[in-house]
Amino acid sequence: MLKKLRLWAASALLLSTSAFSLAPNASGDLGAIVQAGELKFALTGQYPPFSFIDTSGSLRGFDVDIGNTIAKRLGVTPTPVATAWDGIIGGLLAGKYDAIIGSMAITDERLKAVDFSDSYYRSGAQLFVRKQSDIQNIDQMNGKVIGVTLGETYERWLRTNKPRVTLRTYKGLPAILLDLQNRRIDGFVADKIAGLITIRDRGLDAKPAGDLLYAETIGIAVRKGSPKLKAAINKTLEDMIADHTYKSIGDKWLGTADIR
Repeated sequence: MLKKLRLWAASALLLSTSAFSLAPNASGDLGAIVQAGELKFALTGQYPPFSFIDTSGSLRGFDVDIGNTIAKRLGVTPTPVATAWDGIIGGLLAGKYDAIIGSMAITDERLKAVDFSDSYYRSGAQLFVRKQSDIQNIDQMNGKVIGVTLGETYERWLRTNKPRVTLRTYKGLPAILLDLQNRRIDGFVADKIAGLITIRDRGLDAKPAGDLLYAETIGIAVRKGSPKLKAAINKTLEDMIADHTYKSIGDKWLGTADIR
């Protein structure tokens, strides 16, 4: 099983560090980001506890804190961008933001379009059903309705491996959970950590059913041709783990969940 928101005075430090040289780079690579003074990173804002919008309208969550910390350690302003999951890679390729820090699983298909950082957490696909349900695993969902976020890897896996279930797609986990409570769907497939914590924190009538459908490693997506940005992100993640900043963020949002 691994949690958004101008030129900067410390640019001289990066200039003196060969690994992060600020020679001109392609748009979206490190030099362009430093010149712009901000790191724009995308997430949905509909995936608690990794990203969600609180009552004040602010983006919060594990991914938000990871993105904010990376930006600040690169010496730039963090700018999280909330966008729909099904168009999130397209937005990255179109240059609307510099990275996706939104709990995106590293897959062979996605690697054809974007590059990924080292994995920053691991989890997996989990089926959830209502607490009183007798369903114990995915094989018992034939003929039933499963909710899934549009464009997630779970949707493709279910369409390929479980053609006898009926899929209903949503923009995010909150809408899925609402329909589960209202009995419009019989279950849903989501990230196990996100599902468990959301169920716990909201006191929802839901439980996991069966083992993981498959495991996933989660990375930060950047445009191809951004090697310095990718290297800087990896180095920052490594430093965050070494100095326990990563653990503090994980404890804050995920409690004792084992995500590394």
